[in-house]
Amino acid sequence: MAKNFIANVKSVLSGDTLILTSPNNPSLERTFSLAFVNGPRLSKEGDEPFAFQSREYLRNLTVGKQIKATVLYTIPGSGREYGTALLQDGTEFPDASVKAGWLKIREEAGRKEESEEVLEKLEKLRSFETQAKNEGKGLHAGVGGVIEVQNDLGGPSFITEWKGKTVEGVIERVFGGDRLLARLFISDKKHYQVVTLIAGIRTPATERTNQSDGRTQPAEEYGNEARAFVDQRLLQRLVKIKIIGASPQGQLIATILHPRGNIAGFLLEEGLARCNDFHSTLLGSDMAALREAEKKAQGARLRLHKHHVAKATDGKDVEMTVTKIVGADTIIVGNKGGVEKRINFSSVRGPRAGEASEAPYRDEAKEFLRKKLIGKHVKISIDGSKPATDGFEAREVATVTQAGKNVGLILVQEGYASVIRHRKDDTDRAPNYDELLAAQETAREEKKGFWSGKPPKVKQYTDMSESVQKAKMQLSTLSRQRKVPGVVDFCKSGSRFTVLIPREGAKITLVLAGVRAPRAGRTPQEKGEPFGQEALDLANRRANQRDCEVDVHDIDKVGGFIGDLYINRESFAKVLVEEGFASVHEYSAEKSGNLTELLAAQKKAKEGRKGLWHDWDPSQDADETEEAPAESSAEVAVTIDKKPEDYRDVVITNIDASGKMKIQEIGKGTAALTTLMNEFKKFHLDPKNNVAIKDNPKTGDFVAAKFSADGDWYRARIRSNDRAAKVAEVVYIDYGNSEKQPWSKLRPLDQAQFTTQKLKAQAVDAQLSFLQLPTTPDYLADAINFIYEITDGKQLVASFDYVDTKENISYITLFDPKAKGSNSSSGSLNREVVLNGHVMVPRKLKPWERSKVFEPTLKALKEAETQAKADRQGIWEYGDLTED
Repeated sequence: MAKNFIANVKSVLSGDTLILTSPNNPSLERTFSLAFVNGPRLSKEGDEPFAFQSREYLRNLTVGKQIKATVLYTIPGSGREYGTALLQDGTEFPDASVKAGWLKIREEAGRKEESEEVLEKLEKLRSFETQAKNEGKGLHAGVGGVIEVQNDLGGPSFITEWKGKTVEGVIERVFGGDRLLARLFISDKKHYQVVTLIAGIRTPATERTNQSDGRTQPAEEYGNEARAFVDQRLLQRLVKIKIIGASPQGQLIATILHPRGNIAGFLLEEGLARCNDFHSTLLGSDMAALREAEKKAQGARLRLHKHHVAKATDGKDVEMTVTKIVGADTIIVGNKGGVEKRINFSSVRGPRAGEASEAPYRDEAKEFLRKKLIGKHVKISIDGSKPATDGFEAREVATVTQAGKNVGLILVQEGYASVIRHRKDDTDRAPNYDELLAAQETAREEKKGFWSGKPPKVKQYTDMSESVQKAKMQLSTLSRQRKVPGVVDFCKSGSRFTVLIPREGAKITLVLAGVRAPRAGRTPQEKGEPFGQEALDLANRRANQRDCEVDVHDIDKVGGFIGDLYINRESFAKVLVEEGFASVHEYSAEKSGNLTELLAAQKKAKEGRKGLWHDWDPSQDADETEEAPAESSAEVAVTIDKKPEDYRDVVITNIDASGKMKIQEIGKGTAALTTLMNEFKKFHLDPKNNVAIKDNPKTGDFVAAKFSADGDWYRARIRSNDRAAKVAEVVYIDYGNSEKQPWSKLRPLDQAQFTTQKLKAQAVDAQLSFLQLPTTPDYLADAINFIYEITDGKQLVASFDYVDTKENISYITLFDPKAKGSNSSSGSLNREVVLNGHVMVPRKLKPWERSKVFEPTLKALKEAETQAKADRQGIWEYGDLTED
């Protein structure tokens, strides 16, 4: 007797077999086959012809619908049930499938003793089959019906061709809430059946069996619920599949579009999934909707988010000023009251010291951020905080915007920062996290910053305050220039700074001229002078890491450069004095030319009883005004009242790479040098005098060295030593040129007839008067080459305009006695160098150069400079570089 039951169709295995579930308990499943018929089979090894079309006919009509099943017979042993199925609209199976030509009647059907009802049913089915054959329907078409099915993507070419496109498909299996087996209808003749990850989400793992030991691994919380949610809505449903990429394991990543929308969004809204950050760059702007769905579930504390704690921030933007750049991802900001706090950029990380590809960019990234932010007003929106851990203090993470632009995003776009991969439950992240990930992907593709794979060009700075000797070398260049651009790299005290001069490649210690600031303690525990720490704090707030300009006047005993520091074109010495954190040193201030300004600032501080002057008594100033004029007399003494008439015959023996010149005076000295060199040569040709110097020669020692260009021996002095390589840099004292020589090739210069006591060094330091050499390397080289051309091998006449006994430098004007019109300043070689545009007349003159007697000389040189500008000669080829 036939048995009837009501069931829901969950899926269709083939054109003749269905998986049914109980309407009251969807977890109860049974396999039900249609009686008396056979359909072609689907198989991973290859489908039979028309197998997919046969299955699709039945799937389209039945999946997700309720049927009335009638069991006609059951196979003993397997328990497989066979019968008929009736839809609520009256469609009956297998009748409809046979009539459409998608099933065949089994040959053995009806051979056994059957009831008249069954035989009548068979007769009806056979008539449907005959009709389908006659009409060539379905399986009876005779040709075609074969669809090629590929079970993997087959390589990157698939994604290249199909990325961003949407195709129709059927979900064949549901492995978990975020993992499916999808059949993609690429064409009528080819399908892809591949494991597919739902884009943008990650769901908890489902229960699964370990293949190695057969043990069952329990599901994570809500893992089975997520699978059931997807299974109920997608299994064997026709969906649209938007292809967005592939996982590293070769699995398809796609957006699955149910007729009601994106299944990922529904899972997130129900709290059954979390957003998958790794898919953000693939989804682009589509990720925003998923984030909103997740936030909705978090707000309602649904399932996975039942323990969610909202951020404890007020969401308000706070206006602050950037006072220090700690690194490419960390800054110090302060409010109007001077209260400072440390801020880390949300979700971004600067170049890491431990990463070989990133570490070389640490300085460049920090400098990029310094130029963009230091001293600027920014808006801070706190996104969360990180608790203190071993080696790291607690810190706040925030979104920082400047002039409406997200600073963290800019760093990522330029390849100076990477995006942090947060834990799945970490909500302390940037609100534009997906935009950051997309920017990182773009920077990587465009090979920006540390994604380029190439190390950056690192700017090297030479510490010119390392020694007095180095400071003297740099002084002549810096003292000639007005307001040299630089960067305050470090504040040592309120009046002492480390300043970088990029165009010179120099690092100097700058001491503010004309003021004295109290000293701060070197450590928090060390007590400094009163108001020393306040002075240092002011310097850090107002000057540290700022672009600046410096005017250098002199050097001190330890290689520090004495001068003025300008921040935003304002003298910092004046600021320091006005705040009462420094006092005026009148002699130094008068010498540097800013005495009046500083005294006015000090008077203001005194009257306001600020800082050092908090207990100021006006009567204290009565006896303090007598010393400065006497002390400044040395400065006045430099003024020259009568034009020098000290002319000497000279030759230029050397011009080094910095433009410094060595000259020999022709006369008794050069005659004596010729005699000495003849004897010197004979002495060193004698084999018995082949004695090397002792080990570890010292800087400053006099030696005999064989010049590499001509193989002759000359007197020399050791300028520096490389003790590891046992190589010395020697200066040939009678000619001024230098080179490096191994210690083994040097000989002692201790013979009485050859010492400097017998004949002093004949090469004298000199500098062309009233001229300033260019600092740009190419223009400087051009200037040196030109001076060589017009002086090489010539006996010249030098007018010794001024001899600086402190620096041992002679300032000279050169004349070529064989040239026409060389008897005046208008015919000097100095003027010829200016006229050809290789140097400029300094805007900042030395005290002796300002003497009235030199006004005609300066006038002639300035006229030559004007002509060079008009002719666009040399350094003026692109216009007047002295214009603002």
